[in-house]
Amino acid sequence: TLKTLDLQNNNIKGDGIQSLVCALENNTTLISLNLGRNQIDIDGIQHLANAIENNMTLTELNIEGNGIGDDAIKYLAYALETNTTLTTLNLARNDISVEGAQSIANALENNTTLTTLNLGGNQLGNDSIELLSIALQYNNTLTTLHVGWNSIGVEGAQYLGNVLNNNSILVKLDLQSNEIYDDGIQYIADALRNNTTLKTLNLVRNNISDEGANYLINALENNTTLTNLHLALNHIADEGAQSLANLLENNKVRRIL
Repeated sequence: TLKTLDLQNNNIKGDGIQSLVCALENNTTLISLNLGRNQIDIDGIQHLANAIENNMTLTELNIEGNGIGDDAIKYLAYALETNTTLTTLNLARNDISVEGAQSIANALENNTTLTTLNLGGNQLGNDSIELLSIALQYNNTLTTLHVGWNSIGVEGAQYLGNVLNNNSILVKLDLQSNEIYDDGIQYIADALRNNTTLKTLNLVRNNISDEGANYLINALENNTTLTNLHLALNHIADEGAQSLANLLENNKVRRIL
């Protein structure tokens, strides 16, 4: 019985998706579908969204790298509001900006099953992060959020800090390759003082210096849950490295990468 179907890096377009969708609507065994890096257009996404509304077994869907855009995302987000089986959704590299983020935020407020959402490599920016942050205050299921490569700056970091202060569900947050800098890290660090759920935080390539590292170190002296901290490709020098070494000796953070 087929449970996983990987079709990434093909040339599947609207007609191909429509054929797959017809099969999906009646399928009761497939749990994972990978359609990443094809050429799915808005019509294909509309067909796929219809299938998601009716399919009761699919738990993982990957459509990254299709460049589907905000208009197509609306159909998918609407389906997510009523879907009760999908737990993992990869929407990375799909030209999603503020309009699409609003649709996703609306879905997150109503969806009760999605646990992992990948929005990496889109065009979110600070305004989109604000919308998603508000939605996450009402969401009780999402545990993993990837928003790397999205031009998130200090303002966006402040919104995410609010999430970490108020959301008691999020376990993994990926912020790699944004523009958070030390000022933005201060908001994240302040939230970590009180957060009791986050275990993995990816801050790779965010222009963090010793100053930002010290914000994190001071916060983690009181944090007992974060176990994986990724700080590669920043601007941390000897002083910050020494402080992080001391943190490893005295804190439950197990890995600093």
